[in-house]
Amino acid sequence: MDSHSLSSSDGGRSTCCASPPSPSVRRALELIQSDDHAFKLQGAQEIRRLTKTSQRCRRQLSDSVGPLVSMLRVHDSPDFHESALLALLNLAVKDDTNKIKIVEAGALEPIITFLQSENSNLQEYATASLLTLSASASNKPVISACGAIPLLVEILRDGSPQAKVDSVMALSNLSTHAINLSIILEAKPVPCIVTLLKTCKKSSKTAEKCCALIESLMGFDEGRTALTSEEGGVLAVIEVLESGSLQSREHAVGALLTMCQSDRCKYREALLKEGVIPGLLELTVQGTAKSQSKAQTLLRLLRESPYPRSELEPDTLENIVSNIISQIDGEDQSGKAKKMLAEMVQVSMEQSLRHLQQRALVCTPTDLPINSCTSEVPLK
Repeated sequence: MDSHSLSSSDGGRSTCCASPPSPSVRRALELIQSDDHAFKLQGAQEIRRLTKTSQRCRRQLSDSVGPLVSMLRVHDSPDFHESALLALLNLAVKDDTNKIKIVEAGALEPIITFLQSENSNLQEYATASLLTLSASASNKPVISACGAIPLLVEILRDGSPQAKVDSVMALSNLSTHAINLSIILEAKPVPCIVTLLKTCKKSSKTAEKCCALIESLMGFDEGRTALTSEEGGVLAVIEVLESGSLQSREHAVGALLTMCQSDRCKYREALLKEGVIPGLLELTVQGTAKSQSKAQTLLRLLRESPYPRSELEPDTLENIVSNIISQIDGEDQSGKAKKMLAEMVQVSMEQSLRHLQQRALVCTPTDLPINSCTSEVPLK
């Protein structure tokens, strides 16, 4: 399959080009505006080629959007549809102006029809198109209003491997528009997301988008119930917590924290049973700043007592984790957790020492007490 699947994070940083269009660009525009079907098809193929890597060509060929969208409406012409979709797809890459122009030209109606096509290539290209178009904030509510979300969930359930990946990424894009979350939830996507999460590489972009979507859906009781009801659902999120990318792990711990905060008594045992502790321990010292904070908060929620400890037993992370470990059944999990706790404490001490050393280098004489005889920070 053509490498049409595009990053959902493109920023649309399009700029008008001062240089005049090249002969190739002028020729492509002439062909796409022709009334001859063969010339139109050639023009779409040329536009696709020219815009594959050139941002300048995407700007210069912006006027081809209308004719290309018209090609999507030609009945019973798969070649027309596929060539026009791929050309529009390339025009939209990293160009927010073209994304909006494509939607305003009426492309969504035929694209959504293609989502239901028996032609697997056409379905894949349509899904990839929605992935790219949904990266524009202006397009998110429009795409949802056209009924795309339930169809994307269907593709996530029954589509080709590539279409499933593009579908979950498109849904993740659309989920950042708050109104769309309830629509996504109504389509019952969690089982399909979990299935994809189980099979994909945990450090992949696909896993990141799956966890981002799950994190958003954990804000709803229906979403939490769906995840815990799905066999291996919580475990799949925990596996990303342990071996995903930094961003994926942040989404994973955020999802689990949201669950536990919503109803600690209901979800605490489920998380402990699936072995969440080792991943959380590692995240407290190796995750992003947000991940570390969320992991520590979740560890506090997972301990036996939800209330602060007395001054005689400080509410340190080590004590919280030790309390949890003592409650865990199973020698393997307990042993692994204890080993990771020891490693965590060691790393924490090393980081604290480095921090003190750095402070000593940058502090002025008034910041720290100095021994007047040795010019050193006195030991404590």
